[in-house]
Amino acid sequence: MISDTIQKQITDALKAKDETRLIALRMLSTALSYARIDKMSDLNEEEELTVVKKEAKKRKDAIEIYDKANQKERAEKERAELKILEEYLPKQMDDEQLSKIIDEVLSGMDDKSNMGRVIGEVMKKTRGQAEGKRVSELVKSKS
Repeated sequence: MISDTIQKQITDALKAKDETRLIALRMLSTALSYARIDKMSDLNEEEELTVVKKEAKKRKDAIEIYDKANQKERAEKERAELKILEEYLPKQMDDEQLSKIIDEVLSGMDDKSNMGRVIGEVMKKTRGQAEGKRVSELVKSKS
């Protein structure tokens, strides 16, 4: 489970005095704890991955905002944390693989104009190996 790995890596980061890694892992550990409390039971691996994805998305959004506000130091801090969080996420599909899946989904659908449904089906098939924004852009380019 991801939470067990994180606890061990928090200890390793403390020993190595790796402040950035320690902060990112503690935030992730806290987010997982809150999710566990909300659910009132332990999280399975898929639910833990969902929490990691949400935390990674928060970092990406913050990076975008800090870049627009010309706050490079904060953006770099968020990038460093994002890199650490991405270690826990599944490897992302390349555009070629994703394009094949989109083509499969489109060929199996009668109504290709319903973008939301197409994107939803593609997201189910990719199982976290592609970001929704990327899927949406590729689906739109094929329509």
